[in-house]
This record gives sequence, structure tokens and C-alpha cells, in this order.
Amino acid sequence: MRGRRGERDRDRGQVALEFVGMVPLILLLVAAVWECVLIGYAFSLAGNAADEGARAGAVHGDGACRTAAAEHIGGAWGMTADCGGSGDVYRATVRLRIPVLYPGLNFGEITGTGGAAMEREAD
Repeated sequence: MRGRRGERDRDRGQVALEFVGMVPLILLLVAAVWECVLIGYAFSLAGNAADEGARAGAVHGDGACRTAAAEHIGGAWGMTADCGGSGDVYRATVRLRIPVLYPGLNFGEITGTGGAAMEREAD
């Protein structure tokens, strides 16, 4: 029985040591998953804003395009919108800054594009 007790004493604190060693890896994994979620959300926002802008611009012009594109985007995303007609299609391109862990800290850009058929009012 004495030999077994000595073996147990050598393993004392092992769980705490393993936990301390794994915490940074777990936090890094959580940060990487959160970054992927933010990038996916930015793609969704950019595409939706471009579609909204193209629909509004096809009827009311460039000013309405930019206003509609920016309607649901917060200032932290650093949105820029390019709007204009291209033949019978009105196109909108929205660029958002890619966030790092939260929308105020950015690296690079994500682009969303949208198009809508031109709607001209009858004279």
C-alpha cells in the first residue's frame, strides 16, 4: 500500500498544470471562431446593403442608392458604396472593413455587389 501512495503524491497538481497549459489554446480557438463569425457577418451585411442600394438606385438614382445601402450598417464597419447604371442594370458595390475581434479594429476589406433592373418612369 505504501508504494501506491507514493505514486499518487507524484501526480499531485497534474490536473491544474494541464488546465493552465490548455487555457491559452482554448482562448485562441475561441478568438479564431469569433473572427470567422465576424467575417461571415460582414459578408452578409455587405451583400444585403448592396442589394438594398441597387434596388433603391434603380428607381431613384445614386443618392438613394448610397442612403439605402448605409441604412442598416453601423459607422464602425467603415462602409463605402459605389453606385451607377450599367445598361439596363443598376449596380451597387459596397465595401466594408474586415473586423479583427470587434468592428472598430480592422484589416482589409470585404466587397458585396448587387444589381437591379433599371426602372424608368413613364412620361
